[in-house]
Amino acid sequence: MWRWVRQQLGFDPPHQSDTRTIYIANRFPQYGLYTPQKFIDNRIISSKGYEDWLRHNSDNEVNGAPVYVVRSGGLVKTRSKNIRVGDIVRVAKDEIFPADLVLLSSDRLDGSCHVTTASLDGETNLKTHVAVPETAVLQTVANLDTLIAVIECQQPEADLYRFMGRMIITQQMEEIVRPLGPESLLLRGARLKNTKEIFGVAVYTGMETKMALNYKSKSQKRSAVEKSMNTFLIIYLIILISEAIISTILKYTWQAEEKWDEPWYNQKTEHQRNSSKILKFISDFLAFLVLYNFIIPISLYVTVEMQKFLGSFFIGWDLDLYHEESDQKAQVNTSDLNEELGQVEYVFTDKTGTLTENEMQFRECSINGIKYQEINGRLVSEGPTPDSSEGNLSYLSSLSHLNNLSHLATSSSFRTSPENETELIKEHDLFFKAVSLCHTVQISSVQTDGIGDGPWQTNLAPSQLEYYASSPDEKALVEAAARFGIVFIGNSGETMEVKTLGKLERYKLLHILEFDSDRRRMSVIVQAPSGEKLLFVKGAESSVLPECIGGEIEKTRIHVDEFALKGLRTLCMAYREFTPKEYEEIDRRLFEARTALQQREEKLADVFRFIEKDLVLVGATAVEDKLQDKVRETIEALRMAGIKVWVLTGDKHETAVSVSLSCGHFHRTMNILELINQTSDSECAEKLRQLARRITEDHVVQHGLVVDGTSLSLALREHEKLFMEVCKNCSAVMCCRMAPLQKAKVIRLIKISPEKPITLAVGDGANDVSMIQEAHVGIGIMGKEGRQAARNSDYAIARFKFLSKLLFVHGHFYYIRIATLVQYFFYKNVCFITPQFLYQFYCLFSQQTLYDSVYLTLYNICFTSLPILIYSLLEQHIDPHVLQNKPTLYRDISKNRQLSMKTFLYWTILGFSHAFIFFFGSYFLIGKDTSLLGNGQMFGNWTFGTLVFTVMLITVTVKMALETHFWTWINHLVTWGSILFYFVFSLFYGGILWPFLSSQNMYFVFIQLLSSGSAWFAIILMVVTCLFLDIVKKVFDRQFHPTNIEKAQLTETNSSIKCLDSMCCFSEGETACTSVGRMLERVIGRCSPSHVSRSWSASDPFYTNDRSILTLSTMDSSTC
Repeated sequence: MWRWVRQQLGFDPPHQSDTRTIYIANRFPQYGLYTPQKFIDNRIISSKGYEDWLRHNSDNEVNGAPVYVVRSGGLVKTRSKNIRVGDIVRVAKDEIFPADLVLLSSDRLDGSCHVTTASLDGETNLKTHVAVPETAVLQTVANLDTLIAVIECQQPEADLYRFMGRMIITQQMEEIVRPLGPESLLLRGARLKNTKEIFGVAVYTGMETKMALNYKSKSQKRSAVEKSMNTFLIIYLIILISEAIISTILKYTWQAEEKWDEPWYNQKTEHQRNSSKILKFISDFLAFLVLYNFIIPISLYVTVEMQKFLGSFFIGWDLDLYHEESDQKAQVNTSDLNEELGQVEYVFTDKTGTLTENEMQFRECSINGIKYQEINGRLVSEGPTPDSSEGNLSYLSSLSHLNNLSHLATSSSFRTSPENETELIKEHDLFFKAVSLCHTVQISSVQTDGIGDGPWQTNLAPSQLEYYASSPDEKALVEAAARFGIVFIGNSGETMEVKTLGKLERYKLLHILEFDSDRRRMSVIVQAPSGEKLLFVKGAESSVLPECIGGEIEKTRIHVDEFALKGLRTLCMAYREFTPKEYEEIDRRLFEARTALQQREEKLADVFRFIEKDLVLVGATAVEDKLQDKVRETIEALRMAGIKVWVLTGDKHETAVSVSLSCGHFHRTMNILELINQTSDSECAEKLRQLARRITEDHVVQHGLVVDGTSLSLALREHEKLFMEVCKNCSAVMCCRMAPLQKAKVIRLIKISPEKPITLAVGDGANDVSMIQEAHVGIGIMGKEGRQAARNSDYAIARFKFLSKLLFVHGHFYYIRIATLVQYFFYKNVCFITPQFLYQFYCLFSQQTLYDSVYLTLYNICFTSLPILIYSLLEQHIDPHVLQNKPTLYRDISKNRQLSMKTFLYWTILGFSHAFIFFFGSYFLIGKDTSLLGNGQMFGNWTFGTLVFTVMLITVTVKMALETHFWTWINHLVTWGSILFYFVFSLFYGGILWPFLSSQNMYFVFIQLLSSGSAWFAIILMVVTCLFLDIVKKVFDRQFHPTNIEKAQLTETNSSIKCLDSMCCFSEGETACTSVGRMLERVIGRCSPSHVSRSWSASDPFYTNDRSILTLSTMDSSTC
C-alpha cells in the first residue's frame, strides 16, 4: 500500500522496464501471509457523500468476494483482494473474474471458454478465449501442480483490447515458448459463460487491472453559470473591500476631532495612546471586513451544490426519458453541468448507433460485377430474363436452387452457356463462403447441439441458430449467408464448420488477422477440406480494392458507390490462395511477430501488409442501418432552437451524405459544399477560399459542408481560421472518414473560437469517447456498441430523440432555476449587510453590529435558505410541453442571458434600494425622541436592528414568492413557513432567559416590538413600498416589452387546453375581483398548479403523454 502511495506521488517509479516477469505460483504454503489491498476514497464532500458511500459499499463487495486459488495441490478459499500476481485462480460458470487472468485450461479439451464483457464495454456477445495447447490439457488441480512456467508480458495499461506477452513452459528439461495475446487474457469484471470452470494465472491485480486503470478521472468541466458566479463574487469582494476601506477612512476622519476621538465616557488607556497608528488602521480595516463579510454569499455554493445534486434526480425520474424496449432510463454521471444543458449552441453527433439503430439488415450485394438485392428471402439480380415473368427482376432464392435451371435467373451475360452457369454457381459459393468464414461470430454451445447432423433446411436457420457478434454488420452478413444456403455452424477447436446445401464442411482455422482502424479490414487464413490454404479478407472498399489484382474491380466500385448513395454500409470481400511454400513463410513471420515483446504491433502490421496483397475481389455487401425513431424531428427542433448540428462519422462520404439527407441534417434545397480528397496544403487552402467566396456570392439562405478526414487534417494544420470561417457560415456540417482524435480536435477548434460557444457531443461507441470528454457536455447513447461512451459521458440516454426534452425542458428549467438562485442570493445578502454599513454612520464607525449574532448566523442557514432551494428544484415558469413544442424559446436563454452583467446590476441595485428603504424607513419611524409604546418607553438599539431585520426578512421572502410561477404545497410550506418560523423563533429566543447564554441582549426585544401598532404598520408599509416598484416594472415589461417566454405564458399553445391562458385555467363564473386577480396573475406570470390542466392532444410532435416527474400538477382535464 505504501509503495502504491509513493508511486502516485511520483517518489517511487512503479516500473523500471517495459515488461514484467510472472512466476506461476502453485507451490506456496497453504497458510501464507497476504497483504490486503484496500482502496478507500476519503475525500468526503457534502454533495458527493452519497455517491462516495455507495462506491465504498461496492468496493467492499467486490474486494471481499470469495475466490478459490491453487495452493500446494489443493484449492484454498480466500478473498479477491488477497489474490497476488502469479496465483492460479479457479473460476466457475457465471462467476466474475476477480483479476486479469491468463487462461491456462478449461473443462473443454481444446482449452477454450466463452465470456461476456458487458460490464466492461457493454457487448453482450459471447467472446471465445483459448489457452495454449501445453496448458490446455492440465484440467485438474493435481495436473496444474506439476506446471513449471514463466509469463513475460507488458506492464499494465488501460487499453482493454491490447495485451502482449509470452509463456515459457518447461517440459522435460525443454523450454517451449508460446505467444499470448488478447485472446488469452480474461479481464477482471468479465463473466464466464457456457463453460463449467476454468483455471487462470493472475497477471494484473488490484489497481493494475485494466478495469481499474479505466477508472481514471475525467477532466473537470465547469459550467458557464459557475464562471459567472466567480465573476460576481469578485465584484462583491471589491464591494466588501471598498466598504471596509470607506468605513475605516471615515472613522479616522470622524475621530480627527478631539471630542470624538476620546469622549469622556470612553477614555483611552496609555497603551492605546502609544500604539502604532498603522497597526491600528489595519486592525480596524480587518474588523470592518469581518463586520461586512456576510455580503459574500458563502452559503450560495452550498445551496448550488445541493440544487445540482438533488435536481439531477429529476432526469432519472423522467419517464419520458425511459426506453421501455431496452429497460433503460436516463443516467446522470455528473450533476455539475445540469444548467449547461440550457446553453448548448453546437451539437456534435456520431451517426452509427446514435442517429441510426445500429441494427443491421442485409439488403444488397455485388458478386463478380452483378448486383443483387434481397426481396422476400430471395436474391434479385439486375437485368431482364427471357423466361421471367417479373420483368427485369431475376430471382435466386438460395444456392440449393442453382442446380435447377428453372429457378436460375441470371443477367444476360450468363444466359447462353452451361459453362457460365457453372461459373456463376462457383462465384456465389465462393462469395458466401467468404462471408461465412471471415468473421469473429460465435454460437452458444447449447444452441449448436444437434445441428451438425442430419439434413438442414434453410428456412429453419433463424429459429435454430442464434449468432453473437461484437459487430452488428458481421451478424447480419452471417445470417444472410445462412438464408442463402451456406450456414456457419460454429467453431470446434481450430475448426470452423459450415454447411453448404446441407453438406457439412470443416475448415481448419489457421490464423486470424484482427481488424484495426489503420488497416480497416480483417482476414482469416483457413485450410479447406480439399487441403488448399485460403485467405479471406473483409473490409472497407478503400482498404480492400487497392490490394486487389483480379475480379470485377471497376464494376464493384460502381456498385459500392450506388449502395452508399442509398445510405447502406458497404464491405468488400476478397480472397487469395497460398502455395505451400508461401504459407510456410507466412506462418513463420506471423509466429515471430506475435512472440515479440518489443514493437509487436509494428511487426504485426508489416506482416499483415505482406499477407493481404495480390487479392482477388469476389464482391461487396451492403447492409442497412435504420434511422432511430424521431431523429428527423429532433434535428429540426435543434435547428429551430438555434443550435448548429454537426455529424462526425467514420463512414464513407456517399453513405454519410445519404444518411444526412434522410435524417434531415441536410435539406434537399440546401447548397451542399464539399471539401474532400485534398492532397496538399496549398490545394486545401485554395479550395477553402473558393468555398468562402461561394458562400458570400451565393444567395442561397442555407449551406451545408461535407469534409473528409484527410482534408480536415490539412485544414486544421495551417488553415484553422479560414476553415472556421467557412463552417460558421454553414447551417450544417458533416465530417466523414473521421478518426476518434479528429473528432475531438474539431470540437476543441469550436470551443476555443472567439465566440466561446457551448458544445455538446453525442455518441454511443468507444470511438466517441474522446469527443464526449472534449465537449462542454458529453452525452452517451446506451446503444449496441458497448457502454464506454455512456461510462465516460456526463449524461447517458437510450435514444437520440430524448435529446430534445433533455435540452429544451430539463436544460431550460435547470438554467432558469440556478440563474435566479444565484441572482437572488446576491440580492438578499446585499439587503442583509447594507443596513449594517449604513448603521456605522450613526455609531461613529465603532463597529457596533446592527443585528444580534444569532440572527447573523441563522439568516442564510434557516430563515431564507429553504424558499430559494425549493424554488431551484421545482420551479416551472412555463409548461414543459410548451418548451418542447416551441424550440425557439430555447434561444431566449442562450449566451447566458439570465446571468448577464445587465441582469446582475439590476438585482444588485434592487438590493441596495431595498436596503435603503429598510434602514431609513425604520430610522424615520423611530426618529428622535419618538415613543411608539403606550407607556412612553423608547425603542433601543436592538429593537431598531430587529425592526430592520424583520422588514428585510419578509421582503426578501415575498420577493422570492413573486419570482415563483409554479406553486406547490411545498412552496407554500417553505415560503410562508419561513416567515412564521422567524416569528416563533424570535418569540422563544427573546421571551425566555436561557441559562446557557452568557448574555441575552434580545430579551423581551421582539415582544416589545410587536406590541407596537405603529411598528406593524411600518413593517407592512415598507414591505409594500419595496415590492411595489418591482411589481410595476414587471407589469410594464410584460405589457410593452414581453419576451418570447412571457408571450408563451400568455398565449394558448394547444387546442386541447380550453383556457384563455396556457398556464392557468379559471372557472367560468367569476367575480370582478377574481377577474382583476386573474389579470395580475397573468401579468406576473404566476400560476397555481391546482388550476393547470396537463391534457394534450395526440398530435404532440414529440411526446403524446407527459409522464415526467416534473409535472406536479393535476392531470385531470375536467379542471378546465
